[in-house]
Amino acid sequence: MEQAHLGFDRYFEVAMETAEAQAAEMTIEPGRSVGGPENYHADSDQWLFVVSGTGTVTVDGDTHHVDAGDLIRIEAGERHGIENDGPEPLETVNFYTPPR
Repeated sequence: MEQAHLGFDRYFEVAMETAEAQAAEMTIEPGRSVGGPENYHADSDQWLFVVSGTGTVTVDGDTHHVDAGDLIRIEAGERHGIENDGPEPLETVNFYTPPR
């Protein structure tokens, strides 16, 4: 067994990793965005779980609103960006399969 505590005190930090998957925490401050039209993972799917906050996720030009409790899967090769559109930090847990 392996255990990690997620503190959401940094922008991005890998919390745990194996040969098959990687788990990372990401915190996006209000009004900030990450990624964009040129951002993609060629060989890894990204599973993004929203722990707290609100935002928008744009995948291949389609924008979707996300709230705490939402789970998004971004397939390998899909171009994507994430924006915090709320007043609080947007905290997410991200799984990459295989690790990026």
